[in-house]
Order: sequence, then structure tokens, then C-alpha cells
Amino acid sequence: MTESILIIDDNEDILEFLSVVLGDTYKLHLAANGEIAQAILDKEIIHLIISDIMMPGIDGFELCSLIKSSIEYCHIPVILLTSKNTYKAHVEGLEVGADAYIQKPFSSELLQVQISNLLRNRRKIKEHFSSSPFEDVRVMAHSKTDEAFLKELDEYIRKNIKRPDIDIDMLAEHLYMSRTTFYRKIKSLSSLSPKELIDITRLKKAAHLIAENELSLLEISRQVGYSSQSLFSRNFQKYFKMSPMEYFNSLPRE
Repeated sequence: MTESILIIDDNEDILEFLSVVLGDTYKLHLAANGEIAQAILDKEIIHLIISDIMMPGIDGFELCSLIKSSIEYCHIPVILLTSKNTYKAHVEGLEVGADAYIQKPFSSELLQVQISNLLRNRRKIKEHFSSSPFEDVRVMAHSKTDEAFLKELDEYIRKNIKRPDIDIDMLAEHLYMSRTTFYRKIKSLSSLSPKELIDITRLKKAAHLIAENELSLLEISRQVGYSSQSLFSRNFQKYFKMSPMEYFNSLPRE
């Protein structure tokens, strides 16, 4: 998957420069101001934001604060660019939730390393969550807002886990979000579709039940909402790289 970066700067030369530097590696969306950036965020899946601080209208500090306080976007890492070489400006950038702060003029290599590190760390966390039977969904949270969002989502899925018909519409409605906004949020936050996240939550519950060794695999598959044991086994193998029986045999015995 090619990750998407939103670049916000009212200087056309900077937008052109960053397009050349980053265009071969990432899918780029360019905005000359905060208002255009907001419109892009409302319709695209964005994995990282690079924003200048000094802009007309909504400046970079205000934009970062809006992003980090919004349930829809708070998971997106933000890199602020500034020509302000002052301690106060640096502190303000951190206070509004910026993940990195780079002073102009900057080297393209420094920016690329910062971007790569932020995206790689998030990618590792997502992969760890998806492939680890006992890892809690909140491991993917990068803020208190995201932690509360993921906790509420996880609890709702688990409460209804026996229902084979749990879908994106049910989840979006429960969390008071539009279907489209909810999909973008989950996809950007976890790299999973809502359906895949539901499947993984079912399988993590199944892993707990297998470890308890009180039910048959058929009973467990039904307990977590699968009408077919073969589909349950295929999905378990897909995410955890072992069959349910192999997983049971791998567990330590007292």
C-alpha cells in the first residue's frame, strides 16, 4: 500500500519541492491553506500531514490543534515546518500535538527520515496487533481520544460478537459517525477495513476461548459469530499464521 501524505503550504515553491522529493515514494495531496486541507481530509484517507506554520487564515498551530482534537483525524501524525527558530515556537508546536517539528531551511534527507520513522513505527504497531492473538486493540492508539474510541468500538463488537451480521453500518451508527468517515478512520488507524477489524476481534476472542480449553472448536466458532467452522479456521490461519489446533498445541501446559 502506498501511504498518502497531505502537504499544506502557501508557498508554491515549497509544494513543488516537496512533490519532487516525496512524489516517487508516497501518494501526495497538496493544499495551499488550511481550508483546502480540511476539504481533502474530509474525502481522502491520509496517513501523515506536513504543514507550514505561517499561513494566511488557519495557521499551522491552529490546524494541528484542530486535527489532534478531532476524533476523525487525531490518529494522523503531523510534522510542522517553520522558519521560526525560537524555543517558544518549538514548545507551542509540541503543545498543539505535533509529532515532529522541523525548522526551515531543512534538508530533504532529514524530512524523509522523519516521515519514514513515523510511518514505520505505526506500521509495526498495526502489524503486531493484527498478528498477535492476545494484543489489545488499544495498542494502536496514539492519543487518549483514540484510546477511548478504540475501547468503545472493541466493547461494542465483543458485546455483539455472537451475531454474524455485525457490519460497518452498525459500528458507524453506534459511534455517531457517517459510514464514510468511520471507514476512513478505521482504515487509516489500523490499515484494516471495518470487516477485517471485526474478523480479528472475533478471532482474538476465539483465541481466549481456545486457551481456556472448555469448548470444542465448533462451539467456539459459533460463540464468536461464525456459522461455518471451516471459514473460522481459514480466517484464524490467515491472521495468526497457524490453525486453531496448532495454536492450541503451542500453548504452554501446566
